[in-house]
Amino acid sequence: MAPLTAAASPAPPAYDPRADRRWLLGRPWLFLSRLSSVLWQLISLALTLVVHAGSGDRAVQQRLGKRILATLTSLGPCFIKVGQALSTRPDLVRRDWLEQLTQLQDNLPPFPQEVALRTIETELGAPAQELFALFPDYPIAAASLGQVYKAQMHDGQWVAVKVQRPDLPQILRRDLVIIRMLAVLSAPLLPLNLGFGLDAIIDEFGQTLFDEIDYRKEADNAERFAGLFSAHPEVTVPHVERQLSARRVLTTSWIHGTKLQERQVLEARHLDPTALIRTGVMAGLQQLLEFGYFHADPHPGNLFALPGRTGQLGHVAYVDFGMMDSISDADRLTLTGAVVHLINRDFRALASDFVALGFLSPDTNLEPIIPALEEVLGGTLGENVGNFNFKAVTDRFSELVFDYPFRVPVRFALIIRAVVSQEGLALRLDPDFKIIRVAYPYVARRLLAGDTAEMREKLLDVLFDREGRLQIERLESLLAVLENDGPRADLLPVMGSGLKLLLGPDGASLRQRLLLTLVRDDRLNAEDLRALMDLLRRTFSARKLAGTLLARLNPLAAA
Repeated sequence: MAPLTAAASPAPPAYDPRADRRWLLGRPWLFLSRLSSVLWQLISLALTLVVHAGSGDRAVQQRLGKRILATLTSLGPCFIKVGQALSTRPDLVRRDWLEQLTQLQDNLPPFPQEVALRTIETELGAPAQELFALFPDYPIAAASLGQVYKAQMHDGQWVAVKVQRPDLPQILRRDLVIIRMLAVLSAPLLPLNLGFGLDAIIDEFGQTLFDEIDYRKEADNAERFAGLFSAHPEVTVPHVERQLSARRVLTTSWIHGTKLQERQVLEARHLDPTALIRTGVMAGLQQLLEFGYFHADPHPGNLFALPGRTGQLGHVAYVDFGMMDSISDADRLTLTGAVVHLINRDFRALASDFVALGFLSPDTNLEPIIPALEEVLGGTLGENVGNFNFKAVTDRFSELVFDYPFRVPVRFALIIRAVVSQEGLALRLDPDFKIIRVAYPYVARRLLAGDTAEMREKLLDVLFDREGRLQIERLESLLAVLENDGPRADLLPVMGSGLKLLLGPDGASLRQRLLLTLVRDDRLNAEDLRALMDLLRRTFSARKLAGTLLARLNPLAAA
């Protein structure tokens, strides 16, 4: 049966801290009752922290982290979301507590079925029993902001119907006002490393939260995300049923997959965890470094494994597009360079990247910071690129920010959340997984292809030093990473892209730089040319190219 015309929904509530404060203070009965409840629990927690926070005993700090976790959960949806946001801020919260906050779950009891049915009828203009051929009596999942039903449409298709919790805008508005007031008043007393006002951080959080509860925006996000991956069969995005969606109800096609939670479950269903991890990481890198638009909450409940495989990539499906964000072109380019600078152990350039990204202010003296970066990040990296582990870096970085003027820009909170969630998911399926083993080959391919102006510019920065000298070892490092990228590393596209760049119109700057490095100090420097030719001969030898061509023609030969 076709849905009736949906009732006109009022304009969605927008986050406005000043207007919300006036609204709540104008209702003292609501303000005082909630404030007393919040203060009772937070003061109890604060007293515990005052007594034990200075302890050097790791077990004590872990218990405090669990206490923080329990308190935030009991305070409801807004505080749960605050805890999730804090779990991405190593500059604000000590590492012992972060380990507990990263486990924060927002599983809550479902709200009454009659309330959900009333919301559906109000939003869509007809009862659920008319809109759907089959609508269940209970949800399959309930979270902090809504609950999800598995329903069947009249054409037989199964869909996921997400229904928002009742009175959620008022609950969030009330609690955000209280959180903002308490945070600003208590900030000087808290053991936090603050570089930005807490009010600015909470305002950013509040805006994101209000965007998340407008399901029409989530529908737009899902369709935009699907468009970005339309040419990637390894990534599936559920289809939005627009006629059955509104501000507080979202209906999408049902994903018949397996949650990316347990390796044994995946293997029992003949799904390859390693191939699925690779897809998740590659898709995450494309979102951050190529598309500039990313899923900020890729936890195991939001990613499903699907049957099928495309080359080395398994097939995955994303769900829940309420928490999305964009990254600027400048930040994307800088992050790409930062990955290369980290691998190449160029910590001076890496320190400059931190300034460009806003982690350090422009007037910061970088001289004492460069050796600190080398000690913290270089020690984690070790001699082997494959040993790099992002969680280890964030653990060490959380120590660094308390000793040096590092600050996490507000705009990077969701990026950090996305990367930490992505690696956490990968490590859950494979404890030996190293994200850089996928990230660096991806960056190397993009640099060597030089298929965009920004990548060509970054390639020149990598290959030539400040004096214009060719850094053969950098090029050798990039090519070596590609050669070692799995048993079926394909060098043909790399060679084709390189030749196209070197000989084509887009390679003018590269050819000019090569000429200048060969004719330096009024004399011909043939050593660099010989080293370059030797490297290309070794990398693209006839034997290697024949092997990669054979692998293309007969994939089983390279298995």
